[in-house]
Amino acid sequence: MNDLLIPLKEDSRFPMYRQIYDHIKNEIQKGKMKAGEKLPSSRILAKNLCISRSTVDMAYDQLLAEGYIESVPCKGYYVCQMEGIYFDRKKKEFPEVNSGQKPSDTVYRWDFALNGIAPGGFPHNIWRKLSREVLSQEGDSLFQLGDPCGEPGIRQAVAEYLHSARGVDCDPGQIIIGAGNDYLLMLLWVILGKNRKIAMENPTYLSAYYDFLHMGSHILPVGQDEQGILIEELEKTEADTVYVMPSHQFPMGMVMPLKRRTELLKWAGAREGRYIIEDDYDSEFRYKGQPIPALFGFDQKGCVIYLGTFSKSLAPSVRVSYMVLPRELMNTYLSLEHLFSVTVSRTDQKILELFLREGYYERHLNRMRAVYKNKHDLMVKCLKDMSHICTFSGENAGVHLLVEFCNGLTEQEAVFRAKESGIKVYGVSEYRIQKTSKEENMVLLGYATLREEDIEKAMKSLKKIWEN
Repeated sequence: MNDLLIPLKEDSRFPMYRQIYDHIKNEIQKGKMKAGEKLPSSRILAKNLCISRSTVDMAYDQLLAEGYIESVPCKGYYVCQMEGIYFDRKKKEFPEVNSGQKPSDTVYRWDFALNGIAPGGFPHNIWRKLSREVLSQEGDSLFQLGDPCGEPGIRQAVAEYLHSARGVDCDPGQIIIGAGNDYLLMLLWVILGKNRKIAMENPTYLSAYYDFLHMGSHILPVGQDEQGILIEELEKTEADTVYVMPSHQFPMGMVMPLKRRTELLKWAGAREGRYIIEDDYDSEFRYKGQPIPALFGFDQKGCVIYLGTFSKSLAPSVRVSYMVLPRELMNTYLSLEHLFSVTVSRTDQKILELFLREGYYERHLNRMRAVYKNKHDLMVKCLKDMSHICTFSGENAGVHLLVEFCNGLTEQEAVFRAKESGIKVYGVSEYRIQKTSKEENMVLLGYATLREEDIEKAMKSLKKIWEN
């Protein structure tokens, strides 16, 4: 079969690959595609349907996994023998399950995504090598339940890394390993107790906001300026805990200077039971000046709780984060009658431990810093050429920039124009936990996941559509 006509609908709630999969599956079940019939190659079908080859490959892979088709080496895909199998022609109705993700039918040419890593950024070869090494040497003990706080080896390696890279002086016994910051924040809720009053910068990191909200905490939005959270405004609240990102605030991008950090520590130390949650989510990437040590390193009263992750530097799917607790809080957790089981497999912990200990992580960071620095410089150059349209900030660290329009363009109009041209940008208002009556005029542009040539093309398009 050289041709296969499949009516694809761009406005469908199902993605393209699912529509291809459903069409072929139905044709086989109805007997319209016979056993032994050859399917067009993914390249030919993609060309005929004017879609990407990877979309067709996804559909074929699903059909292959379910046994509707088979792959014959050097020949192609063929319909499997389905005789004797009964297919119920009556369509069953199942209640729709909401995954929590809002589906989007819009296909973008370029997405200035705020999450993700550079194409080819993950160290596949090294990770594969260490995986084989761990699985071949560790034996059956690797598959037993381990320390609830994380394996001693990875906690030691993280403590050494934090001491040298972030100025965090802690014992491995103060560290808890967990599968992502969401889990660690839920665990922290257990340790600190319920009904906490948590101050958060506005706008802020929404994932943390919803974590606190779902756990029943009372959220108190606090304003910020170019140096970070406003201490005077914080002092007027009844907060006993504050969540901040001093190394690179998300989404506004400012780096909190030492004076403001000292004021924040003074606020926490003024009353017993106050804590600062320091989220150091992307401190590895800085482009100007020397990095300021983590807030935890200046803490003399045991009031800073430090959160870090490998998701930004390695990959979002590497769900390994860590929390450094003040000694008093760690003792509180260890005194519980039953500790939570660690949520990261011992295998992954061991692989990451070796990745840190044998110098691979440092070399990986150096490579990624160079990659992101090139993209950062290109973004800055393009935005400087758009000075009649907008200004920008947050360029000293991280992998996204804040763009503020000076030509009268609003956030809503800027996002809409970009969408019409197939470009995804992100409005700051999405990250506000307390809406403002003032019309927004700022958007966010992440550049980690785009190639340099795509950044240049996309920025030229944005200049054209935003200046009119």
